[in-house]
Amino acid sequence: MVEISADALVVGGGLGGVAAALALLRAGRSVVLTEEYDWLGGQLTSQAVPPDEHTWVERFGVTASYRALRDGIRRYYRDHYPLTERARAWRELNPGAGHVSKLCHEPRVAVAVIEAMLAPYRGSGRLRVLQPYRPVGAEVDGDRVTAVRLAHRDGDDQITAVAAYVLDATETGELLPLAGAEYVTGFEAQGDTGEPSAPAVAQPMNMQAVSVCFAIDHVDGDHTVDKPASYDFWRAYQPPFWGDRLLSWRCPSPRTLEIVERSFTPNPGDDPRLVEADQRVNPGDGNLWTFRRIAARDTFVPGAYESDITLVNWPMIDYLEGPVIDVSDADQHLAKARELSLSALYWLQTEAPRHDGGTGYPSLRLRGDVTGGADGLAQAPYIRESRRIRALTTVTEQDLSVAVRGDKGAVSYHDSVGVGMYRIDLHPSTGGDNYIDVACSPFEIPLGALIPQRMTNLLPACKNIGTTHITNGAYRLHPVEWNVGEAAGALAAFCLDRATTPHAVRASERLLADYQDRLTQDGVELRWPDVTGY
Repeated sequence: MVEISADALVVGGGLGGVAAALALLRAGRSVVLTEEYDWLGGQLTSQAVPPDEHTWVERFGVTASYRALRDGIRRYYRDHYPLTERARAWRELNPGAGHVSKLCHEPRVAVAVIEAMLAPYRGSGRLRVLQPYRPVGAEVDGDRVTAVRLAHRDGDDQITAVAAYVLDATETGELLPLAGAEYVTGFEAQGDTGEPSAPAVAQPMNMQAVSVCFAIDHVDGDHTVDKPASYDFWRAYQPPFWGDRLLSWRCPSPRTLEIVERSFTPNPGDDPRLVEADQRVNPGDGNLWTFRRIAARDTFVPGAYESDITLVNWPMIDYLEGPVIDVSDADQHLAKARELSLSALYWLQTEAPRHDGGTGYPSLRLRGDVTGGADGLAQAPYIRESRRIRALTTVTEQDLSVAVRGDKGAVSYHDSVGVGMYRIDLHPSTGGDNYIDVACSPFEIPLGALIPQRMTNLLPACKNIGTTHITNGAYRLHPVEWNVGEAAGALAAFCLDRATTPHAVRASERLLADYQDRLTQDGVELRWPDVTGY
């Protein structure tokens, strides 16, 4: 077996993993970065989810390196895409003019920008990317991870990686059980967390739905896919709280739980510059076509795009039949989730009630070339909820809920390592829960949530930090995951430079202040200005 070494091993090449690697590399450290899928970038790329961001993202509330990623995406469009002159002059260019985000874009563009951000370090030899590899084992000496065994996704090759610090940036916290680290899953009990929305008894297998996203456009011709084997099951499937079948235009409104009917109008011909992508004002999901649109054809010169391209991450593809973490049949559930998405596409093409009368949109075309998946869907499932470390600090609902905190804003932490903002947004769950959607105050990320209670050189760098099932719903989105990864990478570099440990940094006022100064110098915002949650 091949053995390689570096100052730090970052397992998982999603947004948190990339940010962690960049922070370490900027600090002069050597890094091995691994990724299971063909694209780096995780939820932004292989999972094909346009960025979910807060209302102030264009001005403040994200790290400088995350802003560089966003700026790089817009620059890539201006350098390489046939934009109209009007779109080219649009300072806050939104190529997809989707309502979910001020920057909706094709996932491949983010891949190109991420690769460009990492390229100098690959060239210098300080960054080695192992792709596609996933962790399959770990060696532990007491409270330290000494090595991680990595297996090639498509073959028998295995590599052992040795590093002073190991960062778990996988989507599901895969390293935690491999290393014997303490962690939680699912819904904690109210008696343990004090959270108003928590159940009386813990429900470790009750987790948010996963979704397998896909991209479609609408062009002349019949592009109907083969009928999925499980279509009849999904066609009849109706969660008890849904108000209709899952494959329908009707479903609960996340914020009110009222049963609402969404519209669907392909290529509405709207003006991209008039789209108001601000979830504080409007969740934007009224017309599903424009909700997560990633290419608005009128952003480009006439004839460049036959159609808009929209990203299907809609309620009808939320998979509720079982969790995919810490169960023996995870692969079967993931396969069924992909079948659900293909069934949703087939329903759209053949049976969906049309906005202009009749049923079915056979002219909807699956754009697997946009998402890179072999079956036409996204390469990877969208994982909303991970294993979470038992941390020195656990963020709870009452730390950030507007209903609890009122006008006081979220709890401010002396050990803040960043900021974030999103509503507590829990999708229906494998335990049969409806949406839980709670107004949230702009919040900070406490260093204590990034430090395991026991392990000394294993750090979380994704959605696996010390949140609860509930607060994960706010901390799981793109810019927060990036900030978590960046803070974890910077912490590992700082500890290597000072010959200290994460626990010691948090326990020492002097070390903590020095570490926070380093974050600030790197463009990490630690506090919010005076803004109000929503």
